[in-house]
Amino acid sequence: MDPDAKDKLEMEVESLRLQLLEKENELAELKRLQQQNDSPPTPPRLLTNDEIARYSRQLILPEFGGVHGQLKLKKSSFLIVGAGGLGCPAAQYLAAAGAGTIGLVDYDDVEKSNLHRQILHSEHFVGIPKVLSAKSALLKNNSSSNIVTYHKQMSNDNTLEIVEQYDVILDCSDNVATRYLLNDACVIKGKPLVSGSALQFDGQLTVYNFNGGPCYRCLFPVPPPPETVTNCGDGGVLGAVTGVIGSLQALEAIKVALNLGDTLSGRLLLFDGTKSIFRNIKLRAKRKDCYVCSEHPFVTRLINYEQFCGMRASDKDFSLAILPVKHRMSALKYNNVYSKEEHLLIDVRSPVEFEMCRLDNSINIPLKNILDDSRVNEILSQVKSDVMPVVVICRRGNDSQLAVDHLRHKIQSYQLKDIIGGLYAWQKKVDPSFPIY
Repeated sequence: MDPDAKDKLEMEVESLRLQLLEKENELAELKRLQQQNDSPPTPPRLLTNDEIARYSRQLILPEFGGVHGQLKLKKSSFLIVGAGGLGCPAAQYLAAAGAGTIGLVDYDDVEKSNLHRQILHSEHFVGIPKVLSAKSALLKNNSSSNIVTYHKQMSNDNTLEIVEQYDVILDCSDNVATRYLLNDACVIKGKPLVSGSALQFDGQLTVYNFNGGPCYRCLFPVPPPPETVTNCGDGGVLGAVTGVIGSLQALEAIKVALNLGDTLSGRLLLFDGTKSIFRNIKLRAKRKDCYVCSEHPFVTRLINYEQFCGMRASDKDFSLAILPVKHRMSALKYNNVYSKEEHLLIDVRSPVEFEMCRLDNSINIPLKNILDDSRVNEILSQVKSDVMPVVVICRRGNDSQLAVDHLRHKIQSYQLKDIIGGLYAWQKKVDPSFPIY
C-alpha cells in the first residue's frame, strides 16, 4: 500500500475510534439521566433500591454515616487533575463509592507505556484522550456516575474557573509546576487539596489547605532547581505503587468530603514499596509569612508557573538549557559526520536502561559516576588524542548536558558535545525502528 494512503487510512480509523468512544459515553450519560427520571427516590426512603444494593457494604459502617453519609457523598464533587497512575485508581474508587460528580483533567492521550500502571486505560484506547478513555471505563463500572471531562492542560488562565466548581481537589499530576498552580488556586478558592506522588518504589500523600493545616507553599516556598527533579518518565515507577497512593487519595478525599476520621492534614504519609512500610511524619504548621495562605498573602492571583518553576507542566519533550550551543549537536549531525570518524560515544543512562537499547559502539558510564568523578579517568584513558571527539548521549538530552557540563572542566582540550534530544531525537530523526521507552 502507498505510504500516504496507509497514513490516511490510519487517521480515518483513529477518528472513527474516537467518535465511537464519544458516542458510547454520550449513550451512558443518557442512560444515567433516564435512570434518574425513571427511579426517583420517594420519601422517607432517600436511596433507591439500586443504591442500597450497590453501596450496602459502606452504608453499614457506623463511621460512614449510613444513608445520610451516602447522600452527602452523592452531593459532593471531586476534581482529579491527571488521569494517569494516581488519577486512575482515585477516580475508580470515587466513582465506585457513589461520588456525585467527578471532574477529570488531562491534556494527554493514552500511550502503550501508560498501561502497566494507568489501569482505567486499555490497548484498545491507545491514541485516545485519557479523559475519554477513563470516563468510558468508569461508566462501565457505575453508570450512574456523573463524569465531566477536560481535555486540556491546567494553566493560570483556566484553573480558578475549573477549581471553584468542585468541593475537593485531587492533585494526581507528576510535575512541580502543576503542584504550585493547584496549591495556589485551592488557597485562593478555599478548597482542600489531596496531594499524592509516586516515583520508583516510593509514594507520598498529604492533604493541604484543610482544617487549619499548611498549604504546599508553607513547606516549599520556592521550587527546586529543574535539574534536581525526576519524574516517572525519567526515574521509572512500579505500577502497584501508584495504585496504593491513588487509592489512598480516594480515601482521603472521601474523608474530607464527609468530615470523617482524621485526615492527613498536617501530616505526610510515606510509603516504601520495597519494604511495604508506611510512616507518618508531622509537618510544620502554617507559616505566618506564607506567600499564599497567610493573613497578608503576597500571591493573590495565579502566575505563570512554568516560568516560576523553570520547567514545563508536562513531561512532553522537556529539555533543560544548560550547555552553550558549541557543546551541542543534533542527532542528524552526529549520524552524518561524527559517526563516520573515530570518536568516543558515552551513554550516561543507568545500566538497566543501557541493557534495554543502545547505539552501536557506545559505552555505558552512568551520570552519577561522572558527577562523582569515579570514572572520569576511564574516559581519559579511552581518548587517543587531544582532538578526538567525545560525544555524550542520554534518553532525552537532559542528563547528557549535565555530564558534558561537568566533563568540560575536566577534559578541556577535547571536542566535547552532547546530542540534543538524546535517543528520542535519534529515533525521530535518524532511525524510526529504534525502541523508545
